[in-house]
Amino acid sequence: MIPRWSAPPRHRTPQVGRVAAVTAAALAAAVIQPLAARAATPPPPPSDAALAAQPARHDATREQFYFVLPDRFANGDTSNDRGGLTGSRLTTGYDPTDKGFYQGGDLKGLTQRLDYIKGLGTTAIWMAPIFKNRPVQGTGADASAGYHGYWITDFTQVDPHFGTNKDLKNLISKAHAKGMKVYFDVITNHTADVVDYEPKSHDYLSKGAFPYLTEDGRPFDDADYAAGGRKFPAVDKDSFPRTPKVTSRSKVPAWLNDPTMYSNRGDSTYSGESTTYGDFSGLDDLWTERPEVVKGMEQIYERWVRDFDVDGFRIDTVKHVNMEFWTQWATALDAYAAKHGREDFFMFGEVYSADTSVTSPYVTQGRLDATLDFPFQEAARQYVSQGGSAKKLAAVFADDYKYTTDKANAYEQVTFLGNHDMGRIGTFLKQDDPNATDAQILAKDKLANELMFLSRGNPVVYYGDEQGFTGAGGDKDARQPMFASRTADYLDDDQIGTDRTHASDAYDTTAPLYRQIRALADLRKANPALTDGVQTERYAADGPGVYAFSRTDAKSGQEYIVAFNNAARAQTATFTAGSAHMRYDGIHGTTQRVTSGADARLTVTVPAGSAVVYKAAARPAA
Repeated sequence: MIPRWSAPPRHRTPQVGRVAAVTAAALAAAVIQPLAARAATPPPPPSDAALAAQPARHDATREQFYFVLPDRFANGDTSNDRGGLTGSRLTTGYDPTDKGFYQGGDLKGLTQRLDYIKGLGTTAIWMAPIFKNRPVQGTGADASAGYHGYWITDFTQVDPHFGTNKDLKNLISKAHAKGMKVYFDVITNHTADVVDYEPKSHDYLSKGAFPYLTEDGRPFDDADYAAGGRKFPAVDKDSFPRTPKVTSRSKVPAWLNDPTMYSNRGDSTYSGESTTYGDFSGLDDLWTERPEVVKGMEQIYERWVRDFDVDGFRIDTVKHVNMEFWTQWATALDAYAAKHGREDFFMFGEVYSADTSVTSPYVTQGRLDATLDFPFQEAARQYVSQGGSAKKLAAVFADDYKYTTDKANAYEQVTFLGNHDMGRIGTFLKQDDPNATDAQILAKDKLANELMFLSRGNPVVYYGDEQGFTGAGGDKDARQPMFASRTADYLDDDQIGTDRTHASDAYDTTAPLYRQIRALADLRKANPALTDGVQTERYAADGPGVYAFSRTDAKSGQEYIVAFNNAARAQTATFTAGSAHMRYDGIHGTTQRVTSGADARLTVTVPAGSAVVYKAAARPAA
């Protein structure tokens, strides 16, 4: 999600979900009814036979994502920098000296740099929206461009600043040839801001005080019709608390120009009812309770599945749309993709909350395959950067049962450390310890990557993080170009582990974090259980210290012990492993060997601020 021109007060402080006692084994195999998965207690553990027959997660979701804003990655064609428009930057949106305007990156540039992305071990590229945007919104100091892609006016074509639909097809074809999938960032919550109100006022008006009216003036509650099955009441422009005024009929498909397809209640306050009915930073909020909007959005994205061979969707602003929409929309898209031979089509949503009770219903009720794992991000930052308790980190995984449905589980969650909205992991590390040296920040960055790559979930590398990008904060301050920048605000941003500045290109495959991420990808490839093995919690210090778990191949029983230490000194922990009298050989972070006792107890020592991985020398006894 991207604000209209400046960051709104849209999110409350995330809260990590509560602890629940449940084994990763139960998560791996339990199946419950998807719309009834609201229980506060975990499902019962499966039988040993059922567990042995179940992989930890679906074969199609062992991904390593690379998330990129096309405008900020590589400029392969300078002729499209202005998107075919003429005039000043307020018309074209192009001004590479301003971080809020187009910098020149495009799909051709991204295509030319596929080997650089592949070199990280990437299996899936996730692009910020590439659909045609309103070039500029706002006035005066608030003016900003749609370089990020979230102000869509035409859902049927690539934004000319990025290239053409043909360029997109070429990118997808070339990525597939290199063994990488391509994911689109898509939006159903809103469009570009072209609907205003008469009179001109934007304060939110609640449903209780200002109900919707039928075209003959009778009040009704749209929520009664949101699940489908009942004919939605006929409405006109006088049915809304705010009278809509369309300032431009530039939207495609044409039904998006109908003002009765929008909520028309004013700007969201990012709390209560306005979360789903309010205009997100002024962007036109679609009335997603209407069946025409549900069907229209199905048809928009079915075309991209059918005609462009896209592999999946990341879905923006999910919690700002009513749950009934997701149940219908996701089910329809899944069925459509399967009908066109895409049974592995994967959709994950942005639910901006660190509370698993908030994020998980969009999987169990909304029928998405996963959500962006904000609970993991918050806990990982606290553990790595703020010296947080290992138990708080373990609490996130203890809630994994909440994501279990007939088609999904928490192993499909998409994990990340920072992003284009909140800011980069490097920025957080520097903010949390402003007196730390570059070497100390680099070590913490590496520990964060190890935590993400070695625990359950599909890890995301936010473009530039592999080069140590930092920045002054989130939003525009976290969107530096990979190519040489002309923006003054970016030129003094540190790049962790290097002496480079943003005045030069940053595609260095020898950069320390690039090399580390590639090595972690190689480690996972050589030891598949580190990617999709059952995660069984083994030990969590009550405070800073060791956090340890097993990753076990569900079929062979091959066990790996993974342990982290965020303390300033080496820490030793003793816990029960999966086998008695088993030798475990260090394969990452250590070359030592350790052996479990007759009671399967194992003792490991983890260096300060580091991670270690041990591999069992043999399979467990029958």
